[in-house]
Amino acid sequence: MVGDPSAVSEAGARRLRRHLKIAIGEKEAGGRLDKIVVAALPGVGRAGAKRLFAEGRVHLVPSGGGRMRRAAKGDVAADGDVVEVDVGPADANGGAVPDPDAALEVLLERDDLVVVDKPAGQPTAPLDPGERGTLANALVARYPEMAAVGFSAREPGLCHRLDTETSGCVLAARTEAAFTALTRALKEGRLDKRYLLLCAAADLPETGAIEIPLAPHPKDRRRVYACIHPRDVARYAPRAATTTYRTISVHGDLALVEASAPRAARHQIRAHFAAIEHPLVGDSLYGGPAVAGLARHALHAQAITWGGDAVVPAFAVRSPLPADLAAFLGEG
Repeated sequence: MVGDPSAVSEAGARRLRRHLKIAIGEKEAGGRLDKIVVAALPGVGRAGAKRLFAEGRVHLVPSGGGRMRRAAKGDVAADGDVVEVDVGPADANGGAVPDPDAALEVLLERDDLVVVDKPAGQPTAPLDPGERGTLANALVARYPEMAAVGFSAREPGLCHRLDTETSGCVLAARTEAAFTALTRALKEGRLDKRYLLLCAAADLPETGAIEIPLAPHPKDRRRVYACIHPRDVARYAPRAATTTYRTISVHGDLALVEASAPRAARHQIRAHFAAIEHPLVGDSLYGGPAVAGLARHALHAQAITWGGDAVVPAFAVRSPLPADLAAFLGEG
């Protein structure tokens, strides 16, 4: 096989990162194209390869000089074929680099999955090629098999994300079967995720449900937009979103609140509480009040619970409230 990325210099990889050509020899003949692509792109994983085929980024030039055609993942390679992959810069260079020095606190470790406690300030996954220190870097260093699992090589094993300044439970799969089952459960709202937050106590009902659809913000890419007015719903075609909550305790002007958002979209809890005029403490992006001693928004992913199925056995994991938030409750 030629075109193996491991044989390309760093400068050459930058030049060739948009396309990879794989010449099929006797050794590869008879193999499925998706498996050949996975072998030629270390770190892309089966899920990443599946995405490349689904997006039409893999093409086959048959032996003998036939016309190039779009390849299917189940196609079988023949001796003399050439496979061309539009790998793109993210797939070629954006995979999470193993970083054993990155912070990693494991709450639950099994053969099929782990639940870890992400500290506030640590990104879940890298944004730039070669970036280190993220949770993904730590995971792939401790569990190298995760490099072949997940949505992409940049998110090895990760079933979901937390904002950089949100702390708490993150679920990651160690096998493709567990990843498929758990991400489907998340999408369908069958995996219970609970959060703790701090916001103003005044006029906050003891319990409630916030059912406001969310869309990308039309003017600020950093935020999401709560579409309260029917005009905004018609204009921005938002996604339905529901957050339920209950007040656990009141501490002076602040309430400690438990929130649940089974299908939590990006910034859902932050945007929802801002929409009901109770933005999270420290959440300057959504108008939350700044308080002394807190350098981030007051949101913590406290628990993940899964009832189990035939693929992934049940588990229940909790993360204690971090010291920076517990201090406001007299517990720090």
